[in-house]
Amino acid sequence: MNNIFVYLEIDEGVVADVSLELLTKGRSLANQLGCKLEAIAAGDKLDSIEKQVFPYGVDVLHVFYDSRLSPYTTLPHTSILVNLFKQEKPQICLMGATIIGRDLGPRVSSALGSGLTADCTSLEIGNHEEKKLGKVYENLLYQIRPAFGGNIVAWIVNPDHRPQMATVREGVMKKEIYDANYKGETVEHTVNDYVKDTDFVVSIIDRHIEKSKINIKNSPIIVSGGYGVGSKENFQLLYELADLLGAEVGASRAAVDAGFAEHERQIGQTGLTVHPKVYIACGISGQIQHIAGMQDSSLIISINSDPNAPINSIADYVITGEIEKVIPKMIKYYKKNSK
Repeated sequence: MNNIFVYLEIDEGVVADVSLELLTKGRSLANQLGCKLEAIAAGDKLDSIEKQVFPYGVDVLHVFYDSRLSPYTTLPHTSILVNLFKQEKPQICLMGATIIGRDLGPRVSSALGSGLTADCTSLEIGNHEEKKLGKVYENLLYQIRPAFGGNIVAWIVNPDHRPQMATVREGVMKKEIYDANYKGETVEHTVNDYVKDTDFVVSIIDRHIEKSKINIKNSPIIVSGGYGVGSKENFQLLYELADLLGAEVGASRAAVDAGFAEHERQIGQTGLTVHPKVYIACGISGQIQHIAGMQDSSLIISINSDPNAPINSIADYVITGEIEKVIPKMIKYYKKNSK
């Protein structure tokens, strides 16, 4: 009762990073509220799930083992969460803003009449006053996300309905071990008690997932380009510099929309959230939508012809100049000094 639940995305027995990030945040919120952190694992190949999640501070792990639950399909997973939540009555439910989370979250919240905030960038606990009603709600989940194209940051609360549900994008929260020796309780459920046979009407006969060859999220150095790079041809300079530095190439939404780079390289609210050691922003103006995806970089270098570009305000180093002139010089001197 009144605990925090995290839905675990599991593929081939491995818990997704976004779920581990949410367990880290969930543990912190649970400590604030003085409640338990619970997790839900549904599928097959679940033998190692305990070892994967208990170090993140999970107090109770709910296990639904059935080969029919993997790969993910909508109806049975929805039934599991809806019926489990009717039974356990959690105050908060968190899941990733992934393809699965965006399918599952709205269905569960609609069935329970609880509401849901999608694509949150931050979660906090706080009080809320309804002045018209003269009522103060304590310890609500503030579900924080950009709104109106990133021009404002909305703080959304759900005072009267439970669970308070939110989806969070991968990379927004930090993933940290709470206690390597932490031991929680495992509760094994009978799937047929929660899921009807008709929920398994859809079965996946075969699937093919082509993994991206681009690994921006885990790259320690990112050379990122914006619309100011000027052209797809000029983006080749960024690839050349990145190759020398052992880096990956990223892009702003404006650069992707202009056809300078692939969508898989997009960084920002509608792309990836990254935390590299070095982020080199080339021709990026620095709108809030982009900054939200890279502001936690350890070192930010801005290369821009506009000395007043917004991104310069968060950059550790600013190089004022044209990309076509600055990048070749960087390539030249790096080659010279790396011999």
